[in-house]
Amino acid sequence: MTARPGAAYIDATAGVAGDMLLAALLDAGADVERVRGAIASLGVPGLGLRTEVARRGGLACLRAVIITPSATDRARHLADVLGHVGASALGPDGKDLATRVFQLLAEAEGAVHGEPAEDVHFHEVGAFDSMADVVGSAAALEDLGLLRPGAVVSCSALAAGSGFVNSQHGRLPVPAPAVLQIAAAAGLDLAGGDLTGERTTPTGAALLAAAAAPGGFPAMTVRAVGTGGGGRDTPDRPNITRVVIGESSAEQDLREGDVTVVESTVDDLDPRLWPSVLLAVRAAGAWDCWCTPIVGRHGRPGQVLTALCAEPVRRAVAAAIFAHTGTLGVRWSRMNRLTAARTSVAVEVGPPGSSQVVTVKVADTADGLAGFGTATAELAEAEAAARALGWPVRAVCEAAVAQYRAQAAVPRLHRRYQRRTDS
Repeated sequence: MTARPGAAYIDATAGVAGDMLLAALLDAGADVERVRGAIASLGVPGLGLRTEVARRGGLACLRAVIITPSATDRARHLADVLGHVGASALGPDGKDLATRVFQLLAEAEGAVHGEPAEDVHFHEVGAFDSMADVVGSAAALEDLGLLRPGAVVSCSALAAGSGFVNSQHGRLPVPAPAVLQIAAAAGLDLAGGDLTGERTTPTGAALLAAAAAPGGFPAMTVRAVGTGGGGRDTPDRPNITRVVIGESSAEQDLREGDVTVVESTVDDLDPRLWPSVLLAVRAAGAWDCWCTPIVGRHGRPGQVLTALCAEPVRRAVAAAIFAHTGTLGVRWSRMNRLTAARTSVAVEVGPPGSSQVVTVKVADTADGLAGFGTATAELAEAEAAARALGWPVRAVCEAAVAQYRAQAAVPRLHRRYQRRTDS
């Protein structure tokens, strides 16, 4: 039987910031060296990570401390930050998550200051430490299997906090304006307005908006608990973010849910631009998107752009379609859908010493027979492996699926999550 999809619950009732979420994920078992490698791959000399054990409100926790270069930092535009993300060592899912986080931040800052997202000057959220927090968290979520198809990640209400916070724009009320914009765009819940000070940062809110869905504790078998501490030790409540990691224990193979379908008909776009349009729509939060060729009024050829997304990110997806296609109208509808439980399994293909890793996507069968679900190799990884091995892509795909079926026939132990700390 295939391994069950990953599941997680993020408790942000006392607060969440990028470094707090990163520390909680590391404390729950994410590979610290993999995270360090992802941060180093941003190409910023002197940017790094160290961890230290701490106590907040009498509770043991882990702190993630970003080591920043001595050189003076600078404000960046969205394109600058995404350039660093694109060149990083993150996998496709990690890059997609980090891209969506920064897209959410840019759109929120743009809405607050009344300018397009592309023109926003990132200050705090585009600084060295914030880039490391986002990319490090993406790497940790990847390592824990929480970005794979079928993984379930939910989060509590975010602590609103109270009072004021100092920023590049002066003294701002708490919750910060960007936090409220992100919460509104993603449908996040806010609570805990009695807590003093800034409890949820824009980076923390954007990470939860991109990685989790608001809701209660998912049905799961708990494997590990991670606690990430903030910089202050507050008296009213431990200044921590908690992450509970495990495996989904939902019994149904088929799951019912809602999906929002966003569409636009475009007949005047340079065909060479469509790949960048699809990339931008996915970065805005769409689960998937595609084009369907049509012949419109007066025999004019065009494309119907269709995107599938969750309702809370519909406006962000529509905004990306408007911005990148120049269309004059976008339509949407709510639909029901039935999805099969899915998971991803990494297998090795090729001769010993030069084998390549390829991910196989697996949809479980209704009867749960091991190895007999629908299994498909990730095409992008298969293509990369084919180039490295000198094999046809078809042969790599077939070998990957065969290797998966051979592995699935052997009972496998659940991955053991270990608490990792270092100083």
